[in-house]
Amino acid sequence: MYNLKSPWRAVASMFMLNGALFGVWASRIPAVSSAHELTQSSLGLLLLCMAAGAILAFPLAGHASDRLGCAVVTRRVAFFYAITLVLIGLSPNVWMLALALFAFGAAHGAMDVAMNAWAAEVERKAERPMMSSFHAMFSVGAGMGAVTGFVAASYYLTVSFHFTLVAILLTALALFIAQIPWNSVKVAGHQAGLKFSFPKGRLLAVGFVAFCASLGEGGVADWSALFLVSVAAVSESKAALGYAVFSLAMVTMRLIGDRIVAKLGPLFTARFGGAVAMAGSLMAIIWGTYPMSLLGFALMGIGYSVIMPLAFSRAANDETMSPGAAIASVSTLGYGGILLGPPLIGFVADASSLSAAFLIISILAGFIAILAGVLSVKGQTG
Repeated sequence: MYNLKSPWRAVASMFMLNGALFGVWASRIPAVSSAHELTQSSLGLLLLCMAAGAILAFPLAGHASDRLGCAVVTRRVAFFYAITLVLIGLSPNVWMLALALFAFGAAHGAMDVAMNAWAAEVERKAERPMMSSFHAMFSVGAGMGAVTGFVAASYYLTVSFHFTLVAILLTALALFIAQIPWNSVKVAGHQAGLKFSFPKGRLLAVGFVAFCASLGEGGVADWSALFLVSVAAVSESKAALGYAVFSLAMVTMRLIGDRIVAKLGPLFTARFGGAVAMAGSLMAIIWGTYPMSLLGFALMGIGYSVIMPLAFSRAANDETMSPGAAIASVSTLGYGGILLGPPLIGFVADASSLSAAFLIISILAGFIAILAGVLSVKGQTG
């Protein structure tokens, strides 16, 4: 009999759930914005609430994972994460929406920290690379979530019904697969401190590259649908496909990313990724048509897919910091981009236009190509 449960599948199910719930939210942003009559700047402020929740949750999740074990924390937070998505759909006014998004961001950020720690434990026990495949599962989940948004919008399902239905079905399945015996490493209470880590020295450049990539990812997640509605002038159902195309391209590249890096080297791979992401964003901005914008989002997914895994790999091999501390410091700056970038784009869009705001993504993608050398690990070429 086929066994659904294994360490890899357990962690992969959590990555997929994390991506799916985020993709569901991202795909229905136009509907939520329309229901609450939000301007681009007010939506930016609401996204800032989500970012604040995540940033505050990072050290708390790390502390809880050290004390209780990352597997336990991942499963508990996953359940809470699903509840917060339902609360977004049920929010009767902007103030309740702000609170729901704060909780949603906190749950998303906490689950991200805990599940990556669990992934690292599974990877160490297996004694072979797995992290890229786990991140691929996040992209698969995000794409699945976006597709449900397309279907829900096409059949005129309410946001509350859509969010509740998906949260119940996906979370129940994912938690069932994730219920495996797993003894996580635990740290004594006096050693598990609540501290923000920030990269220093050359690792700061690695963190900046991660920031540039994650800001691009976050920008596409939260603004691609509205970009297609306002710039390409398409329906909400068609606009939902923007993030789905981006996610599909990203997961495809992440599934083969390890082999590409092994063959071409981290320097060339990162430089190529930054250039492709910049070309994709400029394509969407300059042409602005639906087909060219979708192609641009696909190129952005291809370009960004390899950057974060390379940044974590470089951090783990840093000569000045321990692997754990280095990865934590890069994560702080890197994930700041995916959380703080979307509100920034909203403010710029409200002051000028969404196309102009997307130039921020293009410029930062260019910096990835320029600074690609910092992602090379000593002894690697290419």
